[in-house]
Amino acid sequence: MPEGARIAWFHCFSGITGDTALASLIDAGADIDEVRALCDRLPVDGWELDADAVMRGGLAASLVSVREQASTIVRTGLHISALIEEARLPERIRRRAGAVFDALSDAQRKLHRRAPEQIHFHEVGSLRAIIRVVGACAALEVLDVDEIYASEVAHGQGMVRSARGMMPLPAPTTVELLRNAPTYGVELQAELTSPTGAALLTSLVSGWGPMPPMVVAASGFGAGAREIVDRPFVTQVVLGTRTADLGLGQPLTLLEANLDDATGETLAHAVSAVLDAGATEAWLTPIVMSKGRPAHTLSALVDSALAEQVSMVLVAETGSQAIRGQRLERWPVARRHDEVDVAGRRVEVQVSAGRVKVEHDDAARAARHIGIPVREVVSLAEEAWRRVERGELTEVAPLNPLGPVESDRDDSSDPTDGPHIA
Repeated sequence: MPEGARIAWFHCFSGITGDTALASLIDAGADIDEVRALCDRLPVDGWELDADAVMRGGLAASLVSVREQASTIVRTGLHISALIEEARLPERIRRRAGAVFDALSDAQRKLHRRAPEQIHFHEVGSLRAIIRVVGACAALEVLDVDEIYASEVAHGQGMVRSARGMMPLPAPTTVELLRNAPTYGVELQAELTSPTGAALLTSLVSGWGPMPPMVVAASGFGAGAREIVDRPFVTQVVLGTRTADLGLGQPLTLLEANLDDATGETLAHAVSAVLDAGATEAWLTPIVMSKGRPAHTLSALVDSALAEQVSMVLVAETGSQAIRGQRLERWPVARRHDEVDVAGRRVEVQVSAGRVKVEHDDAARAARHIGIPVREVVSLAEEAWRRVERGELTEVAPLNPLGPVESDRDDSSDPTDGPHIA
């Protein structure tokens, strides 16, 4: 991260919801009038956003309230994406808000095992939920936040009432969204972390763990709507700037196992399994063990908070009787994900300083659909991104008449955002 980059770190010791995330940013200095003006660009009306000063467990905090007129509209993910696009929000707000709803959509698709067009938003499709998400992204922009980090995330337990009936806590959508994120439970009969709060984290954070090294500039507390026993029901955000030197890097654990009795198929599956379990990177290195036996070392870089669960997967998939580990630090280069159109197919590209890299799986799907080699799709996607960046076009002209642009991604969902405990 460059010198002077602005950091926001969410301290989720009592969980996080859409309301508490937005309120914490307002409490930390985001001007509510500016946030409200940005949300006002959405082509919807009949809502109000206010903030009040409250106390939670002896802590002064801000409590936001989002009110909407009664409505029977059930929105789909595509409908909400269209609202965000039509609002002509600043690019970073549009991208962040879109990523949050994409995360919610993907989680619901996996849970309900339905095609995207068969899933509709309920609570999260309400104006309240849309304003929470867009408002939080707008507040991040008002505060000029470049990178977002978060602590381990607390969960309550019990049952909660949703549009689909009674659900266990933490809600299934919340658990799915926070897959591979460090979380823990507390013995409280309350929903501490909602699906919208989880989606904000999983789609926006660059790393998990303790507060990153920064020069602290401000902090704020966002209050939950109710008091709970034994702890303040708030989410804290800390704002600061990165100093000139590298300082401490992202803490990671390197896990390794030497394997001399695994087939190629087993090794390939093990690499995929540890990545699915949360490893940041995984790779194989050929080695020679005692008595000249050919073997491989399976290595995995993982967030230290996830080291135990990844090591358990590594043991289960390989049968290794010994895993070694060491603590490392890394300094990842900031990057973002964009999409370009190639012959009617959406292809994701990863953009970092001086480089654009096409997502191979997207390129392969597009190549199969269009009927051209993958390398040609890659070339077209890279050129499309460069031309979009230069403002020459918004999409690549189709190679053949394929009809309307199609997407390989799912964007429908049906989670909740902190319904009341039954």
